Amino acid sequence: MLAAGDGTRLRALTTDANGRLVPKQFCSLSGGGSLLHAAIHRAGRIVPRERLCVIVADQHRHYWESSLRTLPSSNVIVQPHNCGTANGILLSVLTILERDPWARIVFLPAAHYVYDESTLASSLREAAILLTRNPDGLAILGIEPEKADPGLGYIVPGRKLADGTRSIDRFAERPDSKLAQQLFLNGALWNSFILAACGPALLGLFRARLPNVVTQMETVVAYDTRLGRRAVALRELYECLPSIDFSSEVAHGAESELRVIIAPACGWNDLSTPERVAVTLQRLAQERLQRVASPSRPSLVAAPEVINLAAQHARLDRAA
Repeated sequence: MLAAGDGTRLRALTTDANGRLVPKQFCSLSGGGSLLHAAIHRAGRIVPRERLCVIVADQHRHYWESSLRTLPSSNVIVQPHNCGTANGILLSVLTILERDPWARIVFLPAAHYVYDESTLASSLREAAILLTRNPDGLAILGIEPEKADPGLGYIVPGRKLADGTRSIDRFAERPDSKLAQQLFLNGALWNSFILAACGPALLGLFRARLPNVVTQMETVVAYDTRLGRRAVALRELYECLPSIDFSSEVAHGAESELRVIIAPACGWNDLSTPERVAVTLQRLAQERLQRVASPSRPSLVAAPEVINLAAQHARLDRAA
């Protein structure tokens, strides 16, 4: 699970009373548990807790340390600081492969909202099964869009493959409104950034795209594994690593090596901007009306210090 981002685009909503920027994954959407807690529950639908790993940043320790106490300590993979999604994924892959050289890995970002968790869980299980059949598999979950939305990234699927996945013709990252409408009408999918891959195959992709970074990271992970908690090699490496985005610098340009698994619409949203949060809050308001008829959906209890994004959004609306 990816939970190391800084969430700077949500600064207006995620700054606490002391002026500190709280990464969005440690905030609550509407007074319940944090987005990280929701993502842990999401992952728990497809893997046992002992196989659930979370990549975090040491700079955010205040926010995640107590939340992750129920996980085995070795399953909390700590970066010295956030250095982009590519470095976070690469560090996770190398750490996991040290324990299981043939690991099948599903990466879940920790700052998504999903209305229909059961539907998404079925697609995640399908992705995991796919990896048992195809050890070279590298797949991204593409979600059937509910509407044309220029605030999200898109995957244009290509031909259907023997394993049921589709090839990827191209990515379209946050298109303008006109292009988003065209993509929607032509069957493009929302890019969930949920990645399913066999560890060695994903490492091979990184090696092809970022060979120098892989060599450096492999060296320090092996060194730190021998030294354990006393190690400082990773921290020293992160002082000189560039911030690298997985989508733009690894996935884009590697379309021929990637596949897309089509997931049904499930009320998914990427909470990347205040506008995206507003869309989700509107959906939550509708969901509350439905809970009277379906009161069994579990709720998560927030810690007192967790920022409530709904309350923050309402405050900004009143101030506008």
